[in-house]
Amino acid sequence: MSTRMRDAMGQQFKELRHEPTEKRVRATLGGQTIVDTTNAVLVWEPRRIVPTYAVPAADLRASLSSAGPVSPGGPGFLHPGIPFTVHSTAGEAFDLSAGGQTRAGAAFRPADADLRDHAVLDFAAFDGWFEEEERIHSHPRDPYHRVDARASSRHVRIEDGGTLLAETTRPVLVFETNLPVRFYLPREDVAVELTPSDQTSYCPYKGQASYWSTGDRANVVWSYPDPLPDAAGIGGLVAFYDDLFDVTVDGKLRDRPGGAVVRSLREEFGVA
Repeated sequence: MSTRMRDAMGQQFKELRHEPTEKRVRATLGGQTIVDTTNAVLVWEPRRIVPTYAVPAADLRASLSSAGPVSPGGPGFLHPGIPFTVHSTAGEAFDLSAGGQTRAGAAFRPADADLRDHAVLDFAAFDGWFEEEERIHSHPRDPYHRVDARASSRHVRIEDGGTLLAETTRPVLVFETNLPVRFYLPREDVAVELTPSDQTSYCPYKGQASYWSTGDRANVVWSYPDPLPDAAGIGGLVAFYDDLFDVTVDGKLRDRPGGAVVRSLREEFGVA
């Protein structure tokens, strides 16, 4: 019997995982380059959704002082909103000092033979990160994560309690690893007024998003005005947060993705 790839990868979700990269990786703090290495390793702690960088101790231009041993903990899923200082594998935490600044708990050394000479670093604790000469934001990209934006002719209708919000036959569908399909629509096919918001967010795969509100729904519509190359096809289009709305595609009402996606991940990865 064949194995679905998602199942095969999910079997390792609760394990400590790593992947070397040949990219030149740099990080700055306090006006100084603290990391400059071509021997970085991407590390996923058990149940961590996104990776972070670990670097050889020899390539870290900072002093580390022990903050004590760490016991595994944290909730079922360690999404990007869970602080770096919540670790799901045993090891030792360190305070990092450089450039006249100290970052508490910004380094971690797992109790693992393959990573014993590396320090896993808190991405958010540094002023900037670079892969080669390009600055990266939010967190490192997962080499096994894809974003495919595909122009479509499907008939997409979005409603809120029976009120039409948008309707189109020229959407761009975004298929992103482990995430629900999102429907991006031309602004001209939106049937309600959109009020600009000050909120922004950053996706390492798609770029910086701007948000709009509609009616009494705040920040439920977003767009990538200048997307990264992998998502060039969605530039200027808008997406509705369809976890809150009714989305009909070619006459068939879709399940709202929020709860269903979480349940699916929990079942497949065996995480409570």
